[in-house]
Amino acid sequence: MTSATNPPTDLTPFPDHTQLPDSNGTFVKNWQEHPQSILLTDSITPVLKQLHLDGQYCIGQDLGIYWRLTDPPEKGAEAPDWFFVPNVPPLLNGQTRRSYVYWREYIAPLIVLEFVSGDGNEERDKTPWKGKFWIYEQVIRPAFYGIYEVKKASVEVYEFIGGQYQLLPANEHGHYLIAPMGVELGIWPGVYQNVELPWLRWWDLQGNLLLTGDERAEQEHQRAEQEHQRAEQEHQRAKQERQRADRLTAQLRSLGVEPEA
Repeated sequence: MTSATNPPTDLTPFPDHTQLPDSNGTFVKNWQEHPQSILLTDSITPVLKQLHLDGQYCIGQDLGIYWRLTDPPEKGAEAPDWFFVPNVPPLLNGQTRRSYVYWREYIAPLIVLEFVSGDGNEERDKTPWKGKFWIYEQVIRPAFYGIYEVKKASVEVYEFIGGQYQLLPANEHGHYLIAPMGVELGIWPGVYQNVELPWLRWWDLQGNLLLTGDERAEQEHQRAEQEHQRAEQEHQRAKQERQRADRLTAQLRSLGVEPEA
């Protein structure tokens, strides 16, 4: 086992994502975690595709970030509920990522999000070498760290500034600017997957909610339905105009006046 205080200088023997466990054997802590992760991924994907035209980025959902070698290996990993890493390939050697191995790729996630299931102490734990907050701030160092509490309908967002995390203030909309992604993060009270909750969601810089694929399809359906209704109304107005013209023509002819004249 490698000592955390004396890390080796030769990284070649370190295992890769195919050799490390892809699960720590624990259950998901609450039902909402998976829908929440899908909601974040689905709605941000069009933005990330525009930011990374080469497709070089990856999203992790309850996926391990290995930051040190331990025995057992999973003790040296943190598994954020959701994270985004720019400028890395989505696949490794043609294989789906089983984990994100920090000592092989060196690029920190741009943002890490934790969904609180308990009292939030675990996500705010600053105990050296053990606490989530300490590991994110002192070792992995994502530019942004968010702590989302569905029970409180709130999210705390920290930005890595000057070697430590500083709590970001919310803007006038109650959102938090994630400038490198060109989006804002905040709470949306609404219905997703048939459940009404204060969901964690993205907005663009103009304050427009970033929609999921289903929401975009529904919006297009409503737009098409509105266009159909407008076309039907125009058709009815034209029909009524023709009927009025026909009645006027009949009245003129009954008076011995030929309309064409």
